[in-house]
Amino acid sequence: MSMDANSTTRGGQCPVMHGSPTSARTAQAQADWWPRALNLDILHQHDTRTDPMDAGFSYRDELRQLDVEALKRDLKALMTDSQPWWPADWGHYGGLMIRMAWHSAGTYRIADGRGGAGSGSQRFAPLNSWPDNGNLDKARRLLWPIKKKYGRRISWADLMILAGNMAYESMGLKTYGFAFGREDIWHPEKDIYWGAEKAWLAPTGSEGSRYAGSRDGERTLENPLAAVMMGLIYVNPEGVDGQPDPLRTALDMRETFARMAMDDEETVALTAGGHTVGKAHGNGDAAQLGPAPEGADLHEQGLGWNARSGRGIGRDAVTSGIEGAWTTHPTRWDNGYFDMLFGHEWTLRKSPAGAWQWEPVDIRDEDRPVDVEDASIRCNPIMTDADMALKMDPLYRPIAERFHRDPAHFSEVFARAWFKLTHRDLGPKVRYLGPDVPAEDLLWQDPVPAGRSDIDLDAVRAQIRASGLSLADRIATAWDSARTFRGSDKRGGANGARIRLAPQKDWAGNEPERLARVLAVYERIAADTGASVADVIVLAGSLGIEEAAQAAGVPIAVPFLPGRGDATDATTDAASFAVLEPLADGFRNGLQQHFAATPEELLLDRAQLMGLSACEMTVLVGGLRVLGVNHGGSRDGVLTDRVGVLSNDFFVHLTDMGLSWTPVGRNRYELRDRATGTPRWTATRVDLVFGSNSVLRAYAELYAQDDSREKFVRDFVAAWVKVMNADRFDVPGAAWSDRRASA
Repeated sequence: MSMDANSTTRGGQCPVMHGSPTSARTAQAQADWWPRALNLDILHQHDTRTDPMDAGFSYRDELRQLDVEALKRDLKALMTDSQPWWPADWGHYGGLMIRMAWHSAGTYRIADGRGGAGSGSQRFAPLNSWPDNGNLDKARRLLWPIKKKYGRRISWADLMILAGNMAYESMGLKTYGFAFGREDIWHPEKDIYWGAEKAWLAPTGSEGSRYAGSRDGERTLENPLAAVMMGLIYVNPEGVDGQPDPLRTALDMRETFARMAMDDEETVALTAGGHTVGKAHGNGDAAQLGPAPEGADLHEQGLGWNARSGRGIGRDAVTSGIEGAWTTHPTRWDNGYFDMLFGHEWTLRKSPAGAWQWEPVDIRDEDRPVDVEDASIRCNPIMTDADMALKMDPLYRPIAERFHRDPAHFSEVFARAWFKLTHRDLGPKVRYLGPDVPAEDLLWQDPVPAGRSDIDLDAVRAQIRASGLSLADRIATAWDSARTFRGSDKRGGANGARIRLAPQKDWAGNEPERLARVLAVYERIAADTGASVADVIVLAGSLGIEEAAQAAGVPIAVPFLPGRGDATDATTDAASFAVLEPLADGFRNGLQQHFAATPEELLLDRAQLMGLSACEMTVLVGGLRVLGVNHGGSRDGVLTDRVGVLSNDFFVHLTDMGLSWTPVGRNRYELRDRATGTPRWTATRVDLVFGSNSVLRAYAELYAQDDSREKFVRDFVAAWVKVMNADRFDVPGAAWSDRRASA
């Protein structure tokens, strides 16, 4: 700590109270002291106190004032406006801007929908300091004058992706389209698990390795991870664990790209299209680089990887350690990548920074790219191990050869794959904004036809009441339909009623036999009334809530928004939806299999994906328990003798000191009368955590109070409606979409 020379403190101590309760060090120490304590931080990470925008701020409204064409012109002008503090390769920043956009979007993974470009998270740790994101801090600083100029009318999240699009267009690619609509976050995301390794780029077998068994086996990569190493976006460019072997690298590529929602054709197109322009940087000693941005000194002002000696810029820059361009003309969109790949034999060599790379055995001088600073100097082109995989792998090679023969086809496939890469986590098309949104509906966008909002709701209600379906049937079906929603990539939810289609109708967590019986009734009601099945499902559940609240003596109307549509098999990618299967749902006390994570940790994960706060999660669990909607009719956690009444009994009995808890099996406990030892109820870890965790117990005690019966019902209904409407992006203000509204 810097101090004035004449300053003195008792005992030579720094006067700042580093150990005060408000310091970050105390929070870390608390985790050290009680490492098994349930951490609820992921449910509170984006509350309004971190958001500097005014309460009435609407990014959608600001976008309406954006001069899109002027912004595009400014971005294209930026591409060739080389700055001496970080000069552009060949006078064109296209390759750098494309890599920035790619690495922003490329963190997306399908298992939990997290990562991706939708929040501008590349500005924060750990992403801003990942080894694979080396020198992308420079790309964002180059963009700063444009961000400053357009201000709140363009988010960082949108700007970074649009910069990649404009880079490609400035070099000759006809892009497929672009959509605005990504809203910025204002501090790091705590909900994303990036791996358990203790070091960047840790090889297989190291502590916390994400691989189980042989790296040559299929599907060995730990879920939900998609990258092969901590700190990488995809695969190691030098080869598996840094050892060149294109066929083994192809296995890594196939798995990691599949986990990012890409098939083999898209993988080949993206690899080739990304390497058609720009270059890799390794013309120097990586050991001479300073720390990454998050660890850099104050005077470096958030810039990292600065050279401690030498120039460290231009031709002397070091990023990946690999050195060279892939094509003869790295600032031009053409078919030069395939010409180079198939037109030469390649051999392994080391870059000046010591990284493995492939270089041509023999090449004409005129086919070599020129130096980034001096066009009179010719340099060898390079290929990474991933590039060589496109030539050697028996599945990738025919695709690459087809692209080589048909450049127009390659350009079209790449443009579509690039659009998918950069928009996969943006959600349904109704969230897309701007003049360049493609008219075509794409299967990976999970299209849902518009529903009717003019249905006779009273007629639908009457048929639901006369259906003979139990309250539990109605509420459980509505919950199961809506609970698939995840705010990470805005997929799932009740809209579309995909619970009646494969694969959802057959998921064990949805109790297929019960579900089929209930859906048969709903489909008849929908046919008779003109309502969508999706609306009938949600309305029936909401009616059940109203009846249960009435039975508790708290009459309340559950708000309902009609207008949901019904998806079809033709508009549903069944394989893509398989990752949404709820193998654990603490809300209905269902656990299809045991995991390394505890049931209560799995509950937190699901609650966070659904956009719920800790309080909302608490009230929903307590309410769903007394409503008797547990998976398979289980009585675990149903702490009431009035099943079907929306009472606060769950919390009353959970906090009753006249009762004690006793473990009676794996994830099973018995609640007994302390005086007599008589068993009263059973429960699971998910139930007990609301009494054992100090934060959750505070909520449980609130709802257990005698004066909280009405509040409990009101809060349950509000949380229920939030879940039911989470995917209603077609109704402004109704959906989960605004983080500020959900905080």
